[in-house]
Amino acid sequence: MRFTGRRLLVVAATTGYQTRMFAEAARRLGVECVLVTDCCRPGADPRWGQLEPVRFDRPGEAARLARKFGRGAFDGIVALGDAQAVLAAELAERIGLRFHSAAGARAAHDKHRMRRLFESAGLPVPPYRRIRLSSDARRLARLARYPCVLKPLGLSASRGVIRADNPEQFVEAFGRIRRILESAERQAPGGPGRAWLQIEDYIPGKEFALEGIVSKGRLKLLALFDKPDPLEGPYFEETIYVTPSREAPHTVARILRATEQAVAALRLVHGPVHAEMRVNEQGVWMLEVAARPIGGLCAKALRFTGGMPLEELVLRHALGENVDDLERMDPASGVMMIPIPKAGVYHGVKGTEQATRVEGIFGVEITAKPGQRLEPLPEGNSYLGFLFARGETPGQVEAALRAAHGALQFDITAALPVLHL
Repeated sequence: MRFTGRRLLVVAATTGYQTRMFAEAARRLGVECVLVTDCCRPGADPRWGQLEPVRFDRPGEAARLARKFGRGAFDGIVALGDAQAVLAAELAERIGLRFHSAAGARAAHDKHRMRRLFESAGLPVPPYRRIRLSSDARRLARLARYPCVLKPLGLSASRGVIRADNPEQFVEAFGRIRRILESAERQAPGGPGRAWLQIEDYIPGKEFALEGIVSKGRLKLLALFDKPDPLEGPYFEETIYVTPSREAPHTVARILRATEQAVAALRLVHGPVHAEMRVNEQGVWMLEVAARPIGGLCAKALRFTGGMPLEELVLRHALGENVDDLERMDPASGVMMIPIPKAGVYHGVKGTEQATRVEGIFGVEITAKPGQRLEPLPEGNSYLGFLFARGETPGQVEAALRAAHGALQFDITAALPVLHL
């Protein structure tokens, strides 16, 4: 089914792998799109059509856009990113489009508000405190319980999330997060929670990611990913996602129920959601729920009935199509977000042909560019690229991803310091 004559608002950063993938999906569907984005000036783009510039960090942008667009001008709205979801939700409420509530999108973008809502809903929540960055780190370190995790309130992709096992590590982590947030503020002023960080008790257990879509408040499971690499800190860089989960059916059911509770607690009522959780003997601990689809190129690991990619499913849902009957197509699939092993300047990679020949691998995408300066977590927020695999079992998929990664050799040299004369 094509959507000729239908109009869609897409709120997304100008740059980004995901933005291009959604543009391709929109073109296949024949839908007319307006991209609300952080570009320099209005105009046309061959991939999208109309571009509408916006500042995601500027208050009042939703009201300005609502006055410009008016009600009835669009048939749906999609957001790619956390700050983008907040703007999309505020705009959707003003012009009468179905999307997550504005309050829900704001809560999903604020780890402290999210914790409070989970706690009020009766979900397991670790002891947590919100702390000003201006606080005395050494005094806080003496009072903290260990192990604990320090995290910024509004950053994503585990950026700035650090585990501390003693007061010395706490003080060091506090200082690093302060510098990360100061850098983020210089790059994009006015982001949420820049004056705060959160301290939580560390939650042991296996970690999972859930991709879903919500229709009128009802969550549909699209995929549940195992994260087979241990994420125990001190940093929490995600690497491999494999679906379906190898956990027992009763554990999968518990994860789904907890996610449904979390989605309801946040008032995420219509649109994609990406959730992260840990499971141990005490239960399912929701780490976060984002009011957006999975990021980067990770969606390429998923395809649904008839070979439909996730991007097309999300667009169809935004335009009002019922997606309840669509199911994940492959017996097993997965993605590896290739981690940055060290800081430095990227020059190139060897072994991509060998990686491509690994049985089960269907995609090797190196997104780093020669000359690009790389920074690993917790300061960094990107990857070297992505590997994709399909197989008959999750075990086969995981083995293929590890073998392909083992074939790659990256050339990264230390960056020379900048001298100020």
